[in-house]
Amino acid sequence: MRQLDLAIIGNCQVSALLDSKGAFVWSCMPRMDSQAIFASLLGAEEHGIWSCLPEARDYEVKQRYLRNSNVLQTEFHLKSGERFDLIDFAPRFADKDSHYRAPQFIRIIRAVRGNPRVRMVLKPVMDYGRLAPETSMTGEGIVFRGNGTRIFFHTDIPASYVIQGEPFELAGDYYCVLSHGEPFHRPLKFGCEEFFERTLSYWRTWVKHCSIPFEYQDAVIRSALALKLHIFEDTGAIIAATTTSLPESLEDGRTWDYRYCWLRDAYFVINALNQLGHFEEMERFIQFLHNIAVTEPGGRLQPVYGIGGERVLEERELPWLPGFKGAGPVRVGNAAYLQPQFDVYGEMVLAVTPLFFDQRLDRIDLNRAFENVVKLVDKAIACFAETDSGIWEFRTERKHYLFSKLMCWAAVDRGIKIAEKLGKSAAFPGWLETREKMRSVVESRGWNPALGFYTQALDGEHADASNLLMHAVNFHSPDSERFRGMVEKYERLLMRNGMVFRYLNADDFGTPKHAFTICSFWMIDALAAIGRVADAKVLFERVLASANHVGLLSEDIDPVSGELWGNFPQVYSHVGVINSAFRLSKSWSEAF
Repeated sequence: MRQLDLAIIGNCQVSALLDSKGAFVWSCMPRMDSQAIFASLLGAEEHGIWSCLPEARDYEVKQRYLRNSNVLQTEFHLKSGERFDLIDFAPRFADKDSHYRAPQFIRIIRAVRGNPRVRMVLKPVMDYGRLAPETSMTGEGIVFRGNGTRIFFHTDIPASYVIQGEPFELAGDYYCVLSHGEPFHRPLKFGCEEFFERTLSYWRTWVKHCSIPFEYQDAVIRSALALKLHIFEDTGAIIAATTTSLPESLEDGRTWDYRYCWLRDAYFVINALNQLGHFEEMERFIQFLHNIAVTEPGGRLQPVYGIGGERVLEERELPWLPGFKGAGPVRVGNAAYLQPQFDVYGEMVLAVTPLFFDQRLDRIDLNRAFENVVKLVDKAIACFAETDSGIWEFRTERKHYLFSKLMCWAAVDRGIKIAEKLGKSAAFPGWLETREKMRSVVESRGWNPALGFYTQALDGEHADASNLLMHAVNFHSPDSERFRGMVEKYERLLMRNGMVFRYLNADDFGTPKHAFTICSFWMIDALAAIGRVADAKVLFERVLASANHVGLLSEDIDPVSGELWGNFPQVYSHVGVINSAFRLSKSWSEAF
């Protein structure tokens, strides 16, 4: 098994990671950021698992998603010729005026050939594996209670076999529903089959509504489906990854909780979804942003919020969990909420800009939206001269990071364009002068003429891959001599075996050991922008080949072994797949 051979299922309320044999090894209920009820990914079986394996030891496993869906199928082919499949999903489908997305997971065990004997191990836990629940058998099925939580397990498998982990024979198909808070109220078999068909239909219909490039379709569809599972539909928040504390590398303690809404990451996600033709996600996120902005003291935004808009994300360690491959510490919460990261103002203005120009987007009050744009632009101007923690969230080094300056410039630039669109530019004459002053600072103090590239911080000397986005925000055109020169220098300085590092200077935890996946896509886009499309395609296909067996990518990649590291799946990485695929693919009109 390769590193992080995991698959994700979910329904925009809850999600779970399953290993390559179909075992639930990570899941939080009743929300994506709640306590984990399965946490063996960061420890052992005692920390929570749900598996169903053959009693016989000689078998092969195949795992895949059912076409164009987030429904997972795990096939067990026994040496005896017998076979059974696990069908796993979280139910999601249209229901009256909204979507059914209860905190539930459904597992169908299909006996395909013969009557193999299987053993089910069901060990939900409370508080990230710290507490074993009280277990009882009731008329509502098996109930697990503890730490203020009730988990119901409804099945037609004899309850004694489940509780004791005893093997049993598959005499036909069996059905399981694991739910939080309340039991499954429908007839078991018919309810599971109905939910299976409706969920499969929902995902396939959603994919049909995606605009996709002619080439790289499988990768784009899988990335789109993965992004959708990171949206918390209740509020419109978007989490950065499903997991906490999967290490960026084995030794250096870079283990962070990514189950929260980074405004920066959310912008990149909705931008990718807009490219796919899905706009409702953007409208819901804009509403999430409005709800935050109107109550923030002084209008200053945090870089990260809880998915319910929570502001305090106190970071703590869980010493009873050893961590993935023993690489701790395991953390919940994220102290980044306390950091100043001023690039967020630019990203939020970029996020709302389509509202003012796309006639299809009609659910937002534009006057109210423009009031928020003015506040964001004013904050970007006020913060421009301050130091911050930067896009990479340096914990002890506040500097004048160039990417933060670039995005403050982008906030003012888009604010000007929005004001012109609305006929209100005369009310903000100072913005034009401010934009030019900001550009002058970036070009004079961000560019190191001796090194021939833009640096990580003003008056600096280190390369930083985030500067590759200069063309994406229209600060430099791709044919700019400076931009082209920087891309070529960064290609030599930051790339290892086709994988691109964020930076290579030491930070709070030492020198980074693994490449940051989204940076490789930024390099791909930059190479294509300067006309090196063939080189960009080679690099793109190399990164795609690093995806796991079901097409998912993590936060980091070991440039030597190709192993996936860091939190998983990482929305940044799948945004990169979508953006680069659109840039590199031939058009549909060119294809025939």
